Amino acid sequence: MIILNYPSYPFKIQSVEGKDQIFDPFRKSWILLTPEEWVRQNLLQYLVQICNYPAALIAVEKTIQLGELKKRFDIVVYKNDTPWMIIECKEAKVEISDKTFMQILQYQQVLTATYLIMSNGHSTYGAKIESGKLQALQNFPEYL
Repeated sequence: MIILNYPSYPFKIQSVEGKDQIFDPFRKSWILLTPEEWVRQNLLQYLVQICNYPAALIAVEKTIQLGELKKRFDIVVYKNDTPWMIIECKEAKVEISDKTFMQILQYQQVLTATYLIMSNGHSTYGAKIESGKLQALQNFPEYL
């Protein structure tokens, strides 16, 4: 398991018609503040502030085609114009399970990233794919 200590960040939050929204600096828009979105926004700040991943190379909530199905990944970090890391976010009360792992593997079929990360904000698991095998991660990899 990967232990995360989230950095402080001055999130912009507003209420519209009784519903909280958070400004996403990656998508440059106001997004409904759901429990999953809270995890996603904190994880994004962790990637940029703690891991020093380049914000310009992080994609958030984009659609991909998986056979006949259209799916939306949570976060993909790019390196050399190709997907390097796929991150699946769940709200805090949703356990990271085999179902989560199967979901990220579906995205992997299309994106073929080197790293897979799954997080609910409290529990974060990651793996590196090398020679077709998964190796558990204890930390986020350095972005070199």
